[in-house]
Amino acid sequence: MPFRPVQPEKLSSAVIRQIEQLILRGILRPGERLPPERELAERMGVSRPSLRDAIGTLQDSGLLATRPGAGIFVADVLGSAFAPALTELFARHDEAVFDYLSFRRDMEGLAAERAARLASDTDLAVVQAVFEKMEAAHPKRNSDEEARLDAQFHMAIIEASHNVIMLHMMRSMYQLLRDGVFYNRQVMFKQRTTRQALLDQHRAINAALQTRDPEGARAAVHAHLDYVERALRDQVTADRNEDVARQRLDHETGG
Repeated sequence: MPFRPVQPEKLSSAVIRQIEQLILRGILRPGERLPPERELAERMGVSRPSLRDAIGTLQDSGLLATRPGAGIFVADVLGSAFAPALTELFARHDEAVFDYLSFRRDMEGLAAERAARLASDTDLAVVQAVFEKMEAAHPKRNSDEEARLDAQFHMAIIEASHNVIMLHMMRSMYQLLRDGVFYNRQVMFKQRTTRQALLDQHRAINAALQTRDPEGARAAVHAHLDYVERALRDQVTADRNEDVARQRLDHETGG
């Protein structure tokens, strides 16, 4: 017979499973500090020795890390998504930028479609709240803040799609974007790209999500990222033309 005696679960195992789920679902994020030991033990309803046992196991597995004098943090597990040599290679070649945008277009279009179908009302309320922050930031013309909210908006859609593999994969991709590996959002303002156009595109994405229109949400994401790609291609062309023009000027002036 296939039956075996039921073994009572150690409290530390239950703690491990809960923290793993929080990391897996993207609720606890890389670099986030856990509450102090006493507070966390009280919140989880376990003894401090059981908590210490669980934390030790999670540290051994590489999911948590200790910073002397600072506490316990979620490990920067995304840092290993791309090797440094590959990240540097991405940064040196325009080809990687456009492959990145193509990848985002496919993944985010799918995520938006899934979110329109599967997201809870609370998920969509998060997306709406981030978009409202984007609208509030727009008149301030702070490019760093706008870029941060832009990434946050897109990540809220990924989270609302409820696919944990896509969540962690795209979070690592956005980290490279925030680090300036692929492109700087300010570049887009040099050519025929306007901040208002970008805000309107995000408004269209949000509207399709809030009305639970899967096809409309996917189409709005595609339109937005197609626009970004055109703007960046225009800038690459403009930079190349400017370099040629400077060479001509140097030749004519004897520079």
